[in-house]
Amino acid sequence: MYDMDDGVRLESLSRTYGTGSTVVTALDGVTLEFEAGTFTAIMGPSGSGKSTLLHCAAGLDRPTGGRVLVAGTDLTGLDETALTLLRRDRIGFVFQSFNLLPALTAEQNVGLPIRLAGRRPDRAEVLKVLADLGLADRAGHRPSELSGGQQQRVAIARALVTRPAVLFADEPTGALDAKTGRDLLALLRTLVDEQGQTIIMVTHDPVVAAHAHRVVFLADGRLAGELVDPTAEQVAARMTGLEVTG
Repeated sequence: MYDMDDGVRLESLSRTYGTGSTVVTALDGVTLEFEAGTFTAIMGPSGSGKSTLLHCAAGLDRPTGGRVLVAGTDLTGLDETALTLLRRDRIGFVFQSFNLLPALTAEQNVGLPIRLAGRRPDRAEVLKVLADLGLADRAGHRPSELSGGQQQRVAIARALVTRPAVLFADEPTGALDAKTGRDLLALLRTLVDEQGQTIIMVTHDPVVAAHAHRVVFLADGRLAGELVDPTAEQVAARMTGLEVTG
C-alpha cells in the first residue's frame, strides 16, 4: 500500500531558540533515518529535544540548520504554502489531546482534512478507516459520546484518511488509562506490520516504547543511542542511565 520511499531522513538537524546569551539549543546536529514501514519511539529526559525533533520532522517547526526529507521530498526549501500542502497530503499527526471538534460526529471529524482541502470526502473510504480502527458502529457518535480511547482512535483515523506517508504521534497514550493505551499501541503496531504504515512516536513511558521496532534516545539535543525490539525493562534501564548522567 505504501511506497518504500515513504521514509523520513534527518540530516545534521539543528534547532535553536533565542539569540545571544539566551540561546537554547534544542537539537544539535542530529542525523537519523526512519525506514518506511517501521515503528520508532523517540525517548529522552525532559528537555532532551524529542518533541522538537518530532515537530521539525513533521514540518510543524522549521529547523535552524540541516535537512528533513519526508517521502523523498526535502522540506527545507519549501515555502509555507508548499509545506502546508505536503503536511496535508503526506503527513499525519496525532497529539496527546484528541483535538476533535465536539459538534461533529466521528465520521465528520475524520472527513474534515479532506473538506479543508476543498474536496468532498468519500464516505465509503471514511467509514472504512473507522472500521479498520474498530469504530464501525461509532461513525454517528459525537466525541462526548465516546470514551477516551475511542476519541483517540477517531483522531488516528482522521490522520490516516489521507493515506499519509508517515504518521507522527506525540504521547498518543498520555491521556489514556493503561489498558486503553495498550490496546491503542497494539492497533498502531498492526498498522505497521499489516499495512506498512511508517510511525514515529514520542513517549516518556518505557512500556509504550517497547511496542515499537526501535527506540531512539536523545539527550541534550543529541543522539544517545538506540535499542532494537527492546523490552520495557531494557528501555527503562537505558532511560535511568541517561537521567543519571544528564
